[in-house]
Amino acid sequence: MTFYQELQLNQAGSKNLLKKSETLKEKLYHMWVYLVKIAITMTFCFFFVSIFSIIFGNENSIVGVVVLLCLMVFRNADLGIHTGQSTMLLALFFVIMTVCPHLANQFSPVLGMLLNIAALAVLILFGCHNPFMFNQSTLVLGYLLLYGYDVTGKSYQMRLVGMALGAALTCFVFYRNHKNRTYKRNLKNLIQEFDITSSRTKWQICQILCVPIVLCIAELCNMPRAMWAGIAAMSVILPSMDDMHYRVRKRIVGNIAGVICFTVLYFLLPSSIYAYIGILGGIGVGFSAQYGWQAVFNTFGALAIAAETYGLQGAVSLRVIQNVFGVVFALAFCVIFYWFMSKKKESEETVHAE
Repeated sequence: MTFYQELQLNQAGSKNLLKKSETLKEKLYHMWVYLVKIAITMTFCFFFVSIFSIIFGNENSIVGVVVLLCLMVFRNADLGIHTGQSTMLLALFFVIMTVCPHLANQFSPVLGMLLNIAALAVLILFGCHNPFMFNQSTLVLGYLLLYGYDVTGKSYQMRLVGMALGAALTCFVFYRNHKNRTYKRNLKNLIQEFDITSSRTKWQICQILCVPIVLCIAELCNMPRAMWAGIAAMSVILPSMDDMHYRVRKRIVGNIAGVICFTVLYFLLPSSIYAYIGILGGIGVGFSAQYGWQAVFNTFGALAIAAETYGLQGAVSLRVIQNVFGVVFALAFCVIFYWFMSKKKESEETVHAE
């Protein structure tokens, strides 16, 4: 494996190489490549988001985050269908992420929930056909970030331009990287494969319904940062209930551990470098291959931003409450939904048997 090829590995791949190293020299080499990869990634991410902030305004820095996320994911990940159709779908996804979160914020929580359900239905049914590729962690996360950091007036006009540029960049990179691949399936096949009895379709429906409902309930309860609850719910909804239980536990424990670590750093470090705690969290995520540790370090960036608005105590309280509510509600929703679907299947089998 060349130096460049090793740089392309994810955290799990790099750590697997470290485990398989037979000599100290080999281990040190793989560790060095891993550190170089983290440094390059963090530097690129910092400058990419900074450029977007300079061009489109600080209030639209989140656009840089969403575009960067899409670029880094879809340069390798695909949608499982014909490249040309996938590219058009990606363009549609950007339109949805640009328009629907903004419109949903203009409506009442209930009407906004209905619009969010419709928008997520398109993103998930056509963009997240393979749950184990975790495209929902890109598309739904991007949607929720833009929903949570909504803007109006001139700032929204700049957001339109920024998202249009992001769509063009993402589609270009995606098509260039995937144009030579051969796919046996197309958009029509995705529609035909929708099956309410399959674990994949049930997982998709849970994502489509549960995440907007969580947002709606949080907003009806006047809880700020409702997107945190939505992101927490999205991240733990998986096709397997065993995997869901695992993620719910890790999300809650990791979130609380992250809050404690952030609080300690907040009191130990001078106020002039509070903003860099978020960057420290990003580095931590880069070193983390396990979901639990990612939950710990993801907390840093969220709290670093929220503490400026709500203060440390308010930000910490919101983070814990929103995350626990989001994951517990998601787990209860999926348990009830799967139970209902199993009862419905048993009833249909009984009718057919008679």
